[in-house]
Amino acid sequence: MTGKKIKISCTLPYPRGVTHWASSSSQNATCSFEPGTAEDLGKAINVISTLRTPFAVKGGGHTTNPGFSSTTGVQIALSRFSDVVYDQESQTATIGAGLTWDTVYAALEPFGVNVVGARGPGVGVGGLSLGGGYSYLTNQYGLTVDTVQAYELVMPNGTVKNVTAQDEGLFFGLRGSLNNFGIVTRFTLRTFPQGQVWGGFITYSPDNIGSLNQAIVNFASNTTDPKAALMITYDYFLSRKSLGPSALVFYDAPTPPSGVFDDLLAIPYLVKNVSTMSFPALIQTSMANATYGSRAIFDTISVLNYSVPFLNAVVNETTFWGSSSTLGAEFVSYVVEPFLPSLYNHSSTPSAFPPTRANGFTPLKIYYSWANQTSDAAMHAAVQESTLHLQTLAGAPQAPRYPNYAIFDTPVEMMYGDNLPKLRSLQRQVDPEHVMGLTGGFKF
Repeated sequence: MTGKKIKISCTLPYPRGVTHWASSSSQNATCSFEPGTAEDLGKAINVISTLRTPFAVKGGGHTTNPGFSSTTGVQIALSRFSDVVYDQESQTATIGAGLTWDTVYAALEPFGVNVVGARGPGVGVGGLSLGGGYSYLTNQYGLTVDTVQAYELVMPNGTVKNVTAQDEGLFFGLRGSLNNFGIVTRFTLRTFPQGQVWGGFITYSPDNIGSLNQAIVNFASNTTDPKAALMITYDYFLSRKSLGPSALVFYDAPTPPSGVFDDLLAIPYLVKNVSTMSFPALIQTSMANATYGSRAIFDTISVLNYSVPFLNAVVNETTFWGSSSTLGAEFVSYVVEPFLPSLYNHSSTPSAFPPTRANGFTPLKIYYSWANQTSDAAMHAAVQESTLHLQTLAGAPQAPRYPNYAIFDTPVEMMYGDNLPKLRSLQRQVDPEHVMGLTGGFKF
């Protein structure tokens, strides 16, 4: 099976080339270009550089930040970079940047292997891999950036380079700094054995929120098994006018040992959809695509330790903003993601993100969804207000914020910390003409 190539073909017309997961992230580009090779993309970058034309690069299109992967100029859609090539000898998979993770998992399943990637369907390979990459497998293997062996990079001058750890500066920069150093068209990732897993969704009544919060604290404080993972969502649907808490439990084996999830399983539930299944099937149980096509924004804080008072505050924020008649959000969600304190200990190679691996900070995602463009400014302001409030309560103001969740005006200092001078120096070397400044995203 060495060198086995799985071809996933996909031809997208112009509307699909510019359409994003969140409608508020889509723009009508002057044209949409779908290169088929890195060399063709390099030629386009040279033209764009010469004409100083605004452009955008779209992989999966899952960003909620307006203008980060969309433009009124030239839209570059990476959809034709859709190969998954598994190499049994090196235990790696080379993956096209135009794919989504659920497609990758399905392609690798016949070989009994997996990679460290996203936890929901529809999330693009490119953005997550360049911004960090938290996964159900992170406790075992680290972030996605910790597993990258090579990048196929179209540099700002149009040349194509295979970047590995031997290219110390660029390899460091590409591990977490998004699109600042060029356009990555393929990633070579380490693979890991993957069999059936246990997990799924449990939804609870708001009446049991006290028991749920205590169970989360118990899990975060006491669980040491790296095969276990947990995501908690506090959702508020305007249509239902009520809080809907739920847990997505995961264990990387057909059955978890007793004790790992007992507290969560003992709470009375409304719906429980938990069983043994394949990893791709588990990913499809996520409700991440439930609000596809709406207007949306993410933001984030970083948390070092979970406590019941802090989780109560998260519940209060969910209910307050979700039920606000003046705000009018269709959907408000706060996602708690506890990991082991050792989650950053899986790599000794420096990376742009996280800028420090000394503390096991974890991201908390804030997500608002709404219908009308006229509400954009109010929604952004509400998310930012809630973020500031919760970060104060979390007691970790200096902990780096996760770039893939951070709202568009987050200062780069808050994500890259002491790495920023080195990243700025590298950018001057790699992109002296500021070609990547013609596209959106967080810029150094």
